[in-house]
Amino acid sequence: MDVFYEVFGWIGSVLIVVSLMQARMLVFRWMNLIGSTIATAYNLIYGIWPYVAMNVAIVVINAYWLNRLYREAKDPEVYKVIPVPSDGPYLRHLLTVHGADVAHFAPAFTAEPGEGAPRHSFLIVRGDEAVGVVAVREEGDGVGRVELDWVKPRFRDFTPGHFVYENSSALPDAGFRQLRLTPHDMTDREYLRKAGFRTERTEWVRDLAA
Repeated sequence: MDVFYEVFGWIGSVLIVVSLMQARMLVFRWMNLIGSTIATAYNLIYGIWPYVAMNVAIVVINAYWLNRLYREAKDPEVYKVIPVPSDGPYLRHLLTVHGADVAHFAPAFTAEPGEGAPRHSFLIVRGDEAVGVVAVREEGDGVGRVELDWVKPRFRDFTPGHFVYENSSALPDAGFRQLRLTPHDMTDREYLRKAGFRTERTEWVRDLAA
């Protein structure tokens, strides 16, 4: 039985350590919660009370933040959508810093707007931090082509991009009445469904409220 308890305790410790290496907030909190819960039980079995108290506190802290993160994920007052110039220095800096991740999820996207139809760019912000970018190219008659819908890894579990489509007037204010997106291998189709897109032949389409 002691061997079982030792393995049980080591599992908790490994989960806590591995959680600290996670970039995604939700993954970090859940792994840390499970690890600290196991550590609480292990130290309780052996009566190591200082570590019981410490891990109980960590469990409570993780539970608080998980509740807050899930609550804020649906709160339009937490995430805001701000139109920005597509060739603006801050946007270029953000896309350059996260260039590898952006290229992974949007291989055809280039940070420079280029010639041709105008591109509209929108920052998704949480407080004073930019957490994502949506870029839409005009196709005429109120139709926009989504060229980029990207979110920083640690916010990705909360899919804040849907605030652009559902809770913000930024796109209708820019003259868009419908969005179209051509999928590729890295396209998250389940996310698009949750964001209100539908399939239409080989494209994903979303109508926007006026």
